[in-house]
Amino acid sequence: QVQLVESGGGLVQPGDSLTLSCAASGINFSFHIMGWYRQAPGKQRESVATISGGGVINYVDSVKGRFTISRDNARNTVYLQMNNLKPEDTAVYYCSARLASSSKWNWGQGTQVTVTS
Repeated sequence: QVQLVESGGGLVQPGDSLTLSCAASGINFSFHIMGWYRQAPGKQRESVATISGGGVINYVDSVKGRFTISRDNARNTVYLQMNNLKPEDTAVYYCSARLASSSKWNWGQGTQVTVTS
């Protein structure tokens, strides 16, 4: 059974930093593309960043230069380092995992990130 457990969300001020973590179990981690998605109130869920097992990374334009995704295959964990946070980054952030040969994403329960002054 696939389990993705996020941690690290919180309430911060503009310009602050946060690091999200996602611990995965029940999957062959190194063969999975890992991703962070977010959903703000009233908006559709969007992809923030993805990283393949081989380290190929993609970011949505709005976070380039501020967010960094990384993975530790030995710990079955993916991270999202978020710097210079903005109010528009406020959302529930979801960890996701997809086997490279599949189109099905598995999801964590989400962690709230709120950026406000």
